[in-house]
Amino acid sequence: MASYNKVILIGNLTRDPDLRYTPKGTAIARIGLAVNRNWRTDTGEMREEVTFIDVDAFGKQAEVIGEYLRKGSPVMVEGRLKLDSWDDKNTGQKRSKLFVVLESFQFLDSKSDRQGGGRDGGSYSNRSSSDSSAGDQFGDSSSSQGPDYSTRPGRSQSSPQNSGSSESSDFDNGMDDEDDVPF
Repeated sequence: MASYNKVILIGNLTRDPDLRYTPKGTAIARIGLAVNRNWRTDTGEMREEVTFIDVDAFGKQAEVIGEYLRKGSPVMVEGRLKLDSWDDKNTGQKRSKLFVVLESFQFLDSKSDRQGGGRDGGSYSNRSSSDSSAGDQFGDSSSSQGPDYSTRPGRSQSSPQNSGSSESSDFDNGMDDEDDVPF
């Protein structure tokens, strides 16, 4: 039986990220995302529907989110759906919550719109999303292969025609000196 669990959302943060750390030192950022849907009814009236989604990020991604995103920041999120279930201590009833475990994200605002800086449209993702053990019970993500900083569209980290030139040409390939953010 085939299955595929992938979510891509574009929206604005409903609150500042809540950045915490596990006892093992893994960063966890919880964000709320508001996603709008606009449509026209049969009578021609414009309608808007807002969906609020909770998103959990882990490791380096959580730290970057905690540092650079704020309430109202536009962001694109890619991840997977996860259902947590528990027994309510007060009522004894079974409770559940569906949320997104972040696998990658992209800033959608410009550098001047964010206090922390960053590149316009910068993105961040893990090299392997299949080993996202951190999303399960907030465990340690030490098994992760580490971060992979994506390049902006139209740019490559090294080009074949520059392979024989000096080391600084690879570093200067489209990079701004004033930018200290690694994406």
